[in-house]
Amino acid sequence: MSIFRSHLLRSAALIMAVLAIGSVQAGEVNSSAGTSAFSFLKINVGARPVALGGAFTGLANDETALYYNPAGIATLESSRYVLGYHNYFVDMQSGFVGYIRPLNEKQTLGFYASYLNYGTFTETDLQGNVTGDFGGGDFLLAATFAMRQTRLLSVGATAKFIRESIQDYSAMGIAFDIGARYSTDRGRYTAGVMVQNLGAQLSSLGEGEKDGLPITLRSGGSAKPKGLPLMFVGDVIVPLDNDIDFAVGAEYYELQPLYIRVGWNSFGSNYRADDSDDGLAGLSMGVGFDYNNMQLSYAFTPAADLGESHRITLTGGI
Repeated sequence: MSIFRSHLLRSAALIMAVLAIGSVQAGEVNSSAGTSAFSFLKINVGARPVALGGAFTGLANDETALYYNPAGIATLESSRYVLGYHNYFVDMQSGFVGYIRPLNEKQTLGFYASYLNYGTFTETDLQGNVTGDFGGGDFLLAATFAMRQTRLLSVGATAKFIRESIQDYSAMGIAFDIGARYSTDRGRYTAGVMVQNLGAQLSSLGEGEKDGLPITLRSGGSAKPKGLPLMFVGDVIVPLDNDIDFAVGAEYYELQPLYIRVGWNSFGSNYRADDSDDGLAGLSMGVGFDYNNMQLSYAFTPAADLGESHRITLTGGI
């Protein structure tokens, strides 16, 4: 491997460190942290789920179920789309686009793509002279199939093709998600489970051994208390390459077509430096607004020393 390539791959490692910043918790490093490939797979999508703290595995009742629990798209009764944009940390940006189409009363098919752009970096030679710019990013293309097993129970699976690149170097992988969702008769309570990112890295950026994928186990639920215009959600998230995270959120819908959302995720504590007392890390908030057959949602997530994160998502029927 050339010296230049070694420097380039160090740049890639720095980017991966930002994406996997949660590897450090309360000053202690998890023994499995930083060992998985394609860290961008851990980034939550969709303004509504993010505003709810990322607790969406059990609810999974809109288009972003494509990411959080593939079984959830079986609850959608008409063709739907989702368009999302994410202004991430340190000038990184990502996007998400998906399409869902019921095949019949029991079976539903979905497709989605997402990307993460690392931004532009300055390229130098071994003497430190600027020779140009280079960039990098991640791309994912996925297909989802879901089926209603009964009126209250649905199951689903997603196949994902993954590509990561930096300048002229790239890595590829394949992964699968498997999920199930159960809803009570009137939909006041739901529950869901999911296994995310089962698969393998097919090729790596460097010449070393291939890494495993960030396999994650998720379970959660939602509840709408009788007589209250509130919905509560909660998730337990178990990444095999890090510590357990907990997510909770609430959505207030008395003001429809306006929705107010707030959430918290324990993962946010990882964004604070050892000497930081930022109590907002892990908190999320957002709003949604219905118009005709569409909903526009926004989510704001403060991340202490890393800055702020903003998401905008448009969903609707076709």
